[in-house]
Amino acid sequence: MEFASTVEFAHAARTLSRAARSLGLDAPSYRCPPRLVGIERSIRRRPKGAVVSIRVKNRPLGAVLADMIEGVIVANRLVPPHADRVRTDLWAVMTEGAEIQLSNSARSHVARGAA
Repeated sequence: MEFASTVEFAHAARTLSRAARSLGLDAPSYRCPPRLVGIERSIRRRPKGAVVSIRVKNRPLGAVLADMIEGVIVANRLVPPHADRVRTDLWAVMTEGAEIQLSNSARSHVARGAA
């Protein structure tokens, strides 16, 4: 099992932030570890945006990425089906390791003001 590193965490934070902004969403800030002991992730809302805190140490990379992606969904208060489309697009960005290529359905949903 591959555990996440702080370098991978930092790269994922930059990539997810770029992808969220390209969808017209607010990109949360990321930090590690959470201030609260014994939790995997937390979110704090600030006047200038949300801060998603994630425990990286001794956790599989997939679990860390899932928490980071969910942070974008929660920070933007997305609900299905829009949340599902955005989640799928963000996973695609993270697993392909390529340029951000977001689905037209997610973009058009944001353009209509549904975000």
